[in-house]
Amino acid sequence: MDIGVVFQCDPPAREVVRLAREAEAAGFSHVWTFDSHLLWQEPFVIYSQILAETSRVVVGPMVTNPGTRDVTVTASLFATLNEMYGNRTICGIGRGDSALRTLGYQPTTIAELRDSVNVIRDLANGRTATYRGAEVHFPWAAGGELEVWVAAYGPRALALTGEVGDGYILQLADPDIAAWMIASVRAAAEKAGRDPAAIKFCVAAPAYVGADLAHQRDQTRWFGGMVGNHVADIVARYGADGAVPPALTDYIRGRQGYDYAEHGRAGNTHADFVPDEIVDRFCVLGPVEAHLEKLTALRELGVDQFAVYLQHDDKEHTLAAYGEHIIPALRDATPKPTPAAA
Repeated sequence: MDIGVVFQCDPPAREVVRLAREAEAAGFSHVWTFDSHLLWQEPFVIYSQILAETSRVVVGPMVTNPGTRDVTVTASLFATLNEMYGNRTICGIGRGDSALRTLGYQPTTIAELRDSVNVIRDLANGRTATYRGAEVHFPWAAGGELEVWVAAYGPRALALTGEVGDGYILQLADPDIAAWMIASVRAAAEKAGRDPAAIKFCVAAPAYVGADLAHQRDQTRWFGGMVGNHVADIVARYGADGAVPPALTDYIRGRQGYDYAEHGRAGNTHADFVPDEIVDRFCVLGPVEAHLEKLTALRELGVDQFAVYLQHDDKEHTLAAYGEHIIPALRDATPKPTPAAA
């Protein structure tokens, strides 16, 4: 299992770059960031500096969307970074939440998301894409290798992921919900004639290493509020019965609104409705042993990467603990392939 890390692009941008260097040194495989331009700084500018000051980590948004950038511009950004730094980017994409809602817009449609996945991947990888009825391509792009991973919760978005995504991003770390979501994506892939085993699965959630669970819950309760935004959309569209597991829909009954000025922030006052049980299920908290237990369970479900949301008051210690204890333990526990018979 790969271990990635997710940063917000809070100023100063040099601090994000510094933390990315620390993450690479600690053994993290991916450096992701939020992409919400009214709330945080522009990520693609920061990606270029991260890539220049590292040599191994793969970099990209968790997640971008088709609404705030023309998808051909997004593809050009990735293709350019890959040409400069040797195919070390990845595109996480979804329908859009904070980036669009802070502008007064609704998330994009499933059809728009589907088109964006195909256009971004084809153009960034040097192929011709169909865009607004026209055939377009980058004559300068060659040798690109960009994967597009789709973030999804609802039934139609999960189906789309199985049909066209290179990977699936689930933004919560509950093994039971993860099993349901992964099965849905795999079923959609098989129905579309794709190999379900070819899709990569990423679980992303806050992780905090330590003994004080009460404090850790207070620092990560915001995440249940963030997830609740997406769940509220699902409930509004499909109702509360059957579209997704009850563990996702039941807890938002006490939700009374959301202030995006506090989006993704520890201490978010609009996350008070999130109970401790949900914080514990959605996040990865406690001592090292608790992290290893939960991550091992996720890996056994087929999760290829766990991405640590690092939005709390103990970033440095969490990075160090993962580098010193968790990443090596997961690496050493990975079964080695059986040598082929002579």
